[in-house]
Amino acid sequence: MIYGSLMGLLMIVLEVTHYKAIVKDIRIELFGALVGLLFMALGIWLGVTWFRKKNKLEKYDARKLGLSRREVEVLQLLSQGYSNQEIADKLFVSLNTIKTHISKIYQKLNAKRRTQAIQKARELALIPQVEE
Repeated sequence: MIYGSLMGLLMIVLEVTHYKAIVKDIRIELFGALVGLLFMALGIWLGVTWFRKKNKLEKYDARKLGLSRREVEVLQLLSQGYSNQEIADKLFVSLNTIKTHISKIYQKLNAKRRTQAIQKARELALIPQVEE
């Protein structure tokens, strides 16, 4: 929508300034290419800006849900298919600590099962999506 509006605005400005008088020495194809390059650069800039904002928002999702760093780490290991005991061994904590973390994760994500918690975490971009 923004992109289309800017294109329309440019067309109005060009018409008002009688672009033919300004660019009579430049072929219309070259002028069209210059306008195209301008909008391509604008599109790239908007895309980069939008993705940066999106990535910044993703960093705060875990905090908004009240998940600690350790809980996000446990969630990532859960998504990789590790068992509770394997996670405990990997993080050098007791099995009961992992069970407590998982219980808190379920509460914070409003999930009843491991697969449901992993699915919600992927939807919220807390853990990476599975590439197929």
